[in-house]
Amino acid sequence: MKRKNINVNKKTHNIFFYYLKDKKILLAFEQLEQILKKRLKNNSFSVAVSGGPDSLALAYLSKCYALKNQCKMNIFIVDHKLRKESSIEAKYVQKILSKIRLKSKILVWSSKKPIKNIQAIARENRLKLLIKACKSININNLLLGHHEEDLYENFLIRLFRGSGLKGLTSFGETNDNFNGISILRPMIDINKNDLIYISKKVFKFYVSDPNNIDIKFKRSRLRKLIPEFKKEGLDMKKLRMTINNLKASDFAINYYVKRNIINNSKLIVDSKKYIIKESFFLEPKEIVLRSLILILNQVSGRFYPPRGKNMILVIENLISEKVNKITIGGCVIEKIKKTVVIYKEKRA
Repeated sequence: MKRKNINVNKKTHNIFFYYLKDKKILLAFEQLEQILKKRLKNNSFSVAVSGGPDSLALAYLSKCYALKNQCKMNIFIVDHKLRKESSIEAKYVQKILSKIRLKSKILVWSSKKPIKNIQAIARENRLKLLIKACKSININNLLLGHHEEDLYENFLIRLFRGSGLKGLTSFGETNDNFNGISILRPMIDINKNDLIYISKKVFKFYVSDPNNIDIKFKRSRLRKLIPEFKKEGLDMKKLRMTINNLKASDFAINYYVKRNIINNSKLIVDSKKYIIKESFFLEPKEIVLRSLILILNQVSGRFYPPRGKNMILVIENLISEKVNKITIGGCVIEKIKKTVVIYKEKRA
């Protein structure tokens, strides 16, 4: 390596590791490092950056990890175009990152924008863009900047929605192997205020998304209610203990879900179809529900599954033979005699 390159690398290392002298930032880095060492499938990953304090802190901490462990790291910024300022913000975030030698690429969501269910549809399309970008450069780890408060908010939203065990526990450190990409949330144990502190210290900047305080969105309304819940005795440490206990139960159920898929279904690779035996539906209700959702996600390529209540109705109709052909979650489910065939829905 030329002396000039050696000097540049040394300067880059110094820029990033300088802030780790701060005890609060070092602690956050150690928490992130512990999860990445356990969860990363190889030494390359991509980071999604929105410009909020959580994603900016993630970009910084991840870069420190990449330098320390000689990893290949890419940064993607999604311009969702849901607000007229989004393109300007994306370019400004890119400029802020570049000031500390962080290169990034802007991905644009250019399709028709939803009128209702905006946040859910935007999340799914953002993820699709990110996953497509990861696959294009042969990277199979995607890091998202969710934090501790997101974990609690997500749990409560799903609790109010009447979600089952899977829904209540599906938000955590990782979502394994979505379309060949592992989704990682390495800051899930870090408090949002600490991430704001890191962003201010390192970048002296972060974007405040107005949607986060817009009460027309359920998440924003719930965020405002959580301080009131705390006044009434909601203990966040005990809530975390509850989530962890539920996760342990969820892990046990997943063992039987995987066994059901292996024993009672078959993937036809060439036609990308699943053939499901009659015995698939003889397992306990929760096992059947989860098994079917996993197969639908694999066939459709979608990250977010159909709502549980819709899936339960589909299963009931298949078992009772009231309906022999159903379209749901981007898939067609067709019952032929005693077997069920699942294949991707063709779009016009």
